[in-house]
Amino acid sequence: MPIGRFFLKVIFMRRHLPFLILIATTVLIGCHQNKTTEALEPIRLKGQAQGTYYSIIYYDEQQRDLQPQIDSILKAFDLSASLWVETSNLRRLNAGLTDTLDPILSELFRQDDWLYSHTDGAFSCAVGKLVRAWGFAFDKASDMNQKRVDSLLLATAHNFSITSDGSISTIERTIAGQEYDFNAIGQGYSVDLISKYLKSLGINNHLIDVGGEVIAFGHKPDGKSWTVGIERPAKDKDAIPEVETMIKLCDCSVVTSGNYRKYYEKNGVRFSHTIDPSTGYPVEHSLLSVSVIANESWLADGLATSFMVMGLDKALEWLKNNPDQPQAVFFIYDDNGSNKTYATPEFQKLIIE
Repeated sequence: MPIGRFFLKVIFMRRHLPFLILIATTVLIGCHQNKTTEALEPIRLKGQAQGTYYSIIYYDEQQRDLQPQIDSILKAFDLSASLWVETSNLRRLNAGLTDTLDPILSELFRQDDWLYSHTDGAFSCAVGKLVRAWGFAFDKASDMNQKRVDSLLLATAHNFSITSDGSISTIERTIAGQEYDFNAIGQGYSVDLISKYLKSLGINNHLIDVGGEVIAFGHKPDGKSWTVGIERPAKDKDAIPEVETMIKLCDCSVVTSGNYRKYYEKNGVRFSHTIDPSTGYPVEHSLLSVSVIANESWLADGLATSFMVMGLDKALEWLKNNPDQPQAVFFIYDDNGSNKTYATPEFQKLIIE
């Protein structure tokens, strides 16, 4: 049966707490197969994890249904790093009940350390208390003022270290009660884990989407590339997704971060979920969304968030000063009430005309 053309319906799943994990939506579009590939049926899996949806397509000569195994990977991830699972290792860590890190948390801290040091602090997992205070976790927003923000900034300094003794890693904190939040790279890393699992089984042609974090490995059996659509920024969080531009992907990930789906309004002011670790406030600039392409989804995820913190001008400067880092980036920004776009030369090569 040919794949045909389809759009994944965006599903905003809420856990018991009012929080949307989905930051920005990426719409996947499949291509038609020709007759020579109709014998190899695509395996399609859909489900729920991390407070959002997942959708996976892969081609397997053995036609294995791997949904139980993939659900197990995602469950293990939630039990490690989810803020929405009360018994997760991360919740226990934030509550001061443990300083021991499981392998998933240990790797997330390593990724955070790289991003923090390479983005001059635009990315930091230590903003947990700030995120909660602004109402983007499992608590309602506090009454925020400069004094409150300043006190929280003292608790969110990036002052901790990870030590390992064999297979056991522990965190050493210099700030009592410091809390960590990996939502900005967690979904991306879970996508990487699923892709790694599929490749370990010899399934080298697959497309994985967890809440808008996408990785495309290999291609369809007819040799055609995977095709992905980048969402046009919506006017509000409930608007129907529309595609801004189409790109082709192979052996890489694309992640879009934006402020137009996850926010709240208070006294006529819109507060974005993207918190600047240096100021303690939600960002306020013209950048609406950033799409980053990288070899690994966690890196695309983290850089997209970092660029949203930096804003357009600083993000472009960062790209210029870091030519050895991912350079395929697509920006959508507001220009006096009109949306404008800028694609780096590396990104332009992937756009489908």
